[in-house]
Amino acid sequence: MTLASTGEFGLIQRVTARMGTAATTLLGPGDDAALVAVPDGRVIATTDVLVEGRHFRSDWASATEIGHRAAAANLADVAAMGGSPTALLVALCIPPDLDPLWVEQLADGLAAETESVGAAVVGGDMAASPVITIAVTALGDLSGRAPVLRSGARPGDVLAMAGRIGQAAAGYTVLSRGFRSPKALVEAYRRPAVPYWAGPAGAALGATAMIDVSDGLLADVGHIAVASNVGIDVRRDAFEVTQPMRDAAAALGVDPYTWVLTGGDDHPIVATFPTGTALPEGWIVIGRVLDGAGVTVDGRIYTDGAPGWDHFAGGEQRSTHFAGGEQRSTHFAGGEQRSTHFAGGEQRSTHFPGGEQRSTHFAGGEQRGTNFR
Repeated sequence: MTLASTGEFGLIQRVTARMGTAATTLLGPGDDAALVAVPDGRVIATTDVLVEGRHFRSDWASATEIGHRAAAANLADVAAMGGSPTALLVALCIPPDLDPLWVEQLADGLAAETESVGAAVVGGDMAASPVITIAVTALGDLSGRAPVLRSGARPGDVLAMAGRIGQAAAGYTVLSRGFRSPKALVEAYRRPAVPYWAGPAGAALGATAMIDVSDGLLADVGHIAVASNVGIDVRRDAFEVTQPMRDAAAALGVDPYTWVLTGGDDHPIVATFPTGTALPEGWIVIGRVLDGAGVTVDGRIYTDGAPGWDHFAGGEQRSTHFAGGEQRSTHFAGGEQRSTHFAGGEQRSTHFPGGEQRSTHFAGGEQRGTNFR
C-alpha cells in the first residue's frame, strides 16, 4: 500500500485518529484551523524544518523516533523562552510511493513527545514531494512570566546547563561510520531527552538569558554573547564525558570534547544567572559571563573546528556537529543539490499554472480539499 492508493483524506483520517488532545486544545483537527486557549494572553511561536538527508536519515532512525526528534526541536525552543508548550502544527511533504504506515508511526512519535509536555498536535498540512520534509510550528504559554531572552546576560553572571550534551553528536558520528554501537549513543541521537522542565524553572530562578543547544554549545552560547554584548568563558572540565563516549572516541579517533562543545541535537537548556543564585539539582555551572565579546574555552579561543552547525556554511558541511562523518548533502552551499526542488531537476507538479490546479498531493484527481482539516 502507498500514499497514492490511500489518498490524502484517507491518510489524514489515519493520522488524526492517532492524535491526543490537551487542556489548551479548544478545537483540534477537522476544521479550517485549530483553536488553542491562551491563558497568558501572549503566545510563544517557533518553527523548525527537518529535511531527509539533511537533518535525519530514515535508515538510521525509525519513523517514530524521527517524530520524537521533530517535536523535540520545537518544544525545546518554547522551553528556552521560559514557557510551557501548548500546541504543535505539522506540515509534512512526502513521496506518494511512501508506505502509509511510516506516516502513522511518524505521527505516533510527534504525538507522544508533544503529549509528554501536556500539549497536543492540533493540525497541519500535507503535500507530495520527492524528499520527506517535516515542518513543525510549536506554540507555548508563559503563565504570566516575562520571556527569557538571549539578550539579558550580564558580566558576573554564571553560565549553567540542564540536560545531557555531546551524546547525540557522538551517536551521529557512530552511525556515520557505519556502526550501531555503543547503543547508548545511538539511542541518544535517535531520541532526545530534553529537560523541558528547565525552561520554566530557569525563568522562575531569575535566569537573565536562556537558549537550548540545538546547533552546538559554543555556537548557541555565542548567540547569547552577541545578543547580550558580553563575553562568555566555558569550562571544559565542567562536563561529564560518559564511558560510552570515551569508548567511541577512542575507537573512532575523535576528541570527545568536540562532541560536547560543538555537537547538537541533545537540546539541553543553557542559561545565565546572577552570581549567588542557588541552582537546584539538575543544573551544573559550566562557565561565566565576562566583559568583552565572543566565547572562549578555558580562557582561549576555540580553534579545533567550527563552533557548531551552520546550514549555509561554505559548500562543505564543516561543522564538527558531524565530526568524523561525511555530510551527505548541502543547502545552497556550493555542493550538489540532491533534491529536485526547483534546482535544475524536473518540477514534478505545478501549482496554479494558468489558473488551473494541474496535480494533486497523492492521487490522480483534481485537488479539491484541505489538509488535516
